[in-house]
Amino acid sequence: MPTTASSAAHALTDVTASDGSLRRFLHGLPGVDTVGLEARAASLGTRSVKTTAKAYAIDLAISMVDLTTLEGADTPGKVRALGAKAVHPDPTDRTAPTTAAVCVYPDMVAAAKEAVAGSGVLVASVATAFPAGRAALDVKLADVKDAVAAGADEIDMVIDRGAFLAGKYLKVYDEIVAVKEASGAARLKVIFETGELSTYDNIRRASWLGMLAGADFIKTSTGKVAVNATPANTLLMLEAVRDFRAQTGVQVGVKPAGGIRTTKDAVKFLVLVKETAGEDWLDNHWFRFGASSLLNDLLMQRQKLATGRYSGPDYVTVD
Repeated sequence: MPTTASSAAHALTDVTASDGSLRRFLHGLPGVDTVGLEARAASLGTRSVKTTAKAYAIDLAISMVDLTTLEGADTPGKVRALGAKAVHPDPTDRTAPTTAAVCVYPDMVAAAKEAVAGSGVLVASVATAFPAGRAALDVKLADVKDAVAAGADEIDMVIDRGAFLAGKYLKVYDEIVAVKEASGAARLKVIFETGELSTYDNIRRASWLGMLAGADFIKTSTGKVAVNATPANTLLMLEAVRDFRAQTGVQVGVKPAGGIRTTKDAVKFLVLVKETAGEDWLDNHWFRFGASSLLNDLLMQRQKLATGRYSGPDYVTVD
């Protein structure tokens, strides 16, 4: 098993010693070749997958889903239903794998834990004033501690994009470190909101910043803005975790979130993982999909492969 994220600081201690040293490191990272990045992402997306490999890919993708509801109208009943679906995605076929986790707001963690108890499905909670991240640090940390106290296995935090874009990298770093400490044993996913970072260079810098601060996962998006996960920004983040492990020995996961709705989309992302980071990341401990509607399409395509036909519209639940 690769080194844990908490030991990353020992490998690059000098980089985070001051605001100046952190800035020099982040701005010293190689610039992103936009044309080359987008061309490679598009090329990998054209790879064909044979039927037997597709069946494996569908089950793998199901097992990587963080089944998500993050709405103001969420209720304990809705969260319990989501948990039941995560445990048994296809009630008519118990061979279908469970999802990796359910992802909810902090006040819904207890209901989610009850719904998935004993199943192996984890409970992830967004925190730190999700999705905007506009709150004082003590408020953000209280948000995290509430989620952990309720039983969250994972915390999905948002970075302060305003501070990052203003070049206040050490402020963002220190906040991630504080959230990591408040998370305790819960794994930490750090959301960059890539659609607001403006450039691929910024996404690369944010990826390294998050990993240096102890992120267990780096995550593209909240799913609440116009541009969420794309093949190109996910490819860039996969390159970052690959290079980070090569330099530090620390393996960090990747979670694209938002806009991934079809089996075809999911398979494209799995090809990106295999061809960029490698097979070590083809596991739900290291790669996740943040999604709600994706699971339904995966289940319909799974049933089509098994029976040769699609079921009617009532085959899957409507989230």
